[in-house]
Amino acid sequence: MTGARGLVNRGPANSGLVNGGLVNKILDFSLVDGPGNRLVIFVQGCNFDCIACHNPYTIDVCDSCGDCVEPCPDEALSLTFDRGTPKVVVDRNLCTECDVCIEVCPINSTPLARWMEVSALLPRIGSVAPFISGITVSGGEATGQADFVVDLFSAVKSTPGLDHLTTMVDTNGSADRATWDRLDPVMDGAMVDLKALDPEVHLRMTGQDNAPVLESIRHLAAVGKLYEVRLLMVPGRNDSAETVKRTAEWLLAVDPDMRVKLIGFRRHGVRPRHVDIADADPEHLAGLERTLRAVGLSEVVVV
Repeated sequence: MTGARGLVNRGPANSGLVNGGLVNKILDFSLVDGPGNRLVIFVQGCNFDCIACHNPYTIDVCDSCGDCVEPCPDEALSLTFDRGTPKVVVDRNLCTECDVCIEVCPINSTPLARWMEVSALLPRIGSVAPFISGITVSGGEATGQADFVVDLFSAVKSTPGLDHLTTMVDTNGSADRATWDRLDPVMDGAMVDLKALDPEVHLRMTGQDNAPVLESIRHLAAVGKLYEVRLLMVPGRNDSAETVKRTAEWLLAVDPDMRVKLIGFRRHGVRPRHVDIADADPEHLAGLERTLRAVGLSEVVVV
């Protein structure tokens, strides 16, 4: 079976809910998902199939095939049927998040993602609001649940005690202009992954065309909502000095003051079929940083 990557921002059947989303997990504090200390909401579902994905269990949406129920060592999973439609149910009092369900899943997904309403998320955000700079929606792909993100950010901006928080998305950049036009008014910034400037390389690395990504970067820069572009360097795929030079020249033409984060690939967390890719070499990354700066990009961060 294949999972469902196209998400609809509606709750359970007949619930009438539209202001919620399918959430994989929440981190109350993160220093790597945007400026300052941030609460991060990871949504479930992504339209890309990146070879370097470090959250591969967030790509597909659980289709309740039931293959994970019996192997669960905590007996926290059960398979129920609603009018003939199967549904894997999680007893969160028993679940220890051992990840066996992910390991045995035919589509490398998880039954632990849950539908969460915006109204239920606000108290969670409020509990840490005095200690954070803002919230980031990541994934998965944040813009794949744009209705949810718009409602969440709007609520944060209009709620006393939360209205000081900045709102950001971590995105693969695949959203169309109509989606950005809805997000821009309630979003303070976006961090966009650019896997490759060359369309053929991008297709091999993600399974998708990069034209929407390039257009998203142009648009976000033009409206002042582009916080940074992230370049993940995967050895042997997109990390040659000439490739990075061409990418830097394109980025410089879009915005000479652009912030760029250069990220070295690490095998930890990727799917087994991609663990043969070597980790990025720190010395090589340092050379690529010099390449970016030599072209004219002055704000470059290496991680």
